[in-house]
Amino acid sequence: MTFTLGNIGFGPGFKDFEKIFVGFDEQHARMAKIHEDLTKNIPNYPPYNIKKTSDTTYVIELAVAGFAKQDIEIELADGKMSIKGNTHTDESNESFLFKGIATRNFTRTFALDDQIEIQDAELMNGMLKVFLERIIPEHKKPKKIEVKEAGAKKQKATRPMGELLVEEDARNL
Repeated sequence: MTFTLGNIGFGPGFKDFEKIFVGFDEQHARMAKIHEDLTKNIPNYPPYNIKKTSDTTYVIELAVAGFAKQDIEIELADGKMSIKGNTHTDESNESFLFKGIATRNFTRTFALDDQIEIQDAELMNGMLKVFLERIIPEHKKPKKIEVKEAGAKKQKATRPMGELLVEEDARNL
């Protein structure tokens, strides 16, 4: 069974989605579009791992044997991290009896959450590691909300501001 919320279709796993998730329709649509864009042509080269190293950190590892540091470019744009490898070798003068090590150009794209930042990238022994961290902004961290009595008068407070005394609402202090 599928239902729609606005113009977005939800499958059986989202049976009561709209009952408890308020305002997530835009995020769902964005994720569906990113998924559609990224899965059109899923490459299988180079192989990679995604590791969660703590509650807020991740590492993406790509096996990029044959690529030097200057052959790899990492770019973050519009919530998508693209890792590109471009080799600049002239193989026309080389004579291989067998060539089993792939050094063809590649592009790997990963969708990153808005709170994920790229911290670092390193290349060692043919393994590219990209270190990611979830940075939670202050306004998204948990906070307690004080419950007040209905109809209670606002308390006024004063504090010096230069030579003048300014009267303010106590909530702004």
